[in-house]
Amino acid sequence: MTGQDLLVDAFGRVHESVHAAVAGLTLEQLHRRLDGDANPVGWLIWHLARVQDDHVADVAGLEQAWTSQGFDAKFGSPYPAADVGYGQSSGEVGKLNVPSIEVLTAYHDAVHELTVGYVAGLTDDDFDRVVDTRWDPPVTLGVRLISVVSDTMQHVGQAAYVRGILLRDQ
Repeated sequence: MTGQDLLVDAFGRVHESVHAAVAGLTLEQLHRRLDGDANPVGWLIWHLARVQDDHVADVAGLEQAWTSQGFDAKFGSPYPAADVGYGQSSGEVGKLNVPSIEVLTAYHDAVHELTVGYVAGLTDDDFDRVVDTRWDPPVTLGVRLISVVSDTMQHVGQAAYVRGILLRDQ
């Protein structure tokens, strides 16, 4: 198994988990916060897709699905086009209005397709390419992609946890 195969598998697991985390939820449940500052399922899935879209498009030299496929307009996003949700306040999180589960999952599907298409074409030598010199040591492509896998898995796990509470409380 190659590094590319491992990453395709990892991103595939994120993709499956995203769909599982939102399956059967109502639009109201997608937006419900467990307390006044908690991140709702819809925001968590949007955020993980935005981070993956942003980071992978950057290293691949591609335009993000968010803008190239019009998802910013489909969401009626209250945020600047480049915003991925990092560091947002509770009030900013609350401004996101996910229009439907179908639009949310379609966005993640588009990001997944972009990601897998890029990762599948890499060679093992590509993973050592420096993609970000703002860190010490500089960040390589391999490290950046693993970072994206880690971040997205954490957020989809949070969404699954919130989903479990929401469904328990029905």
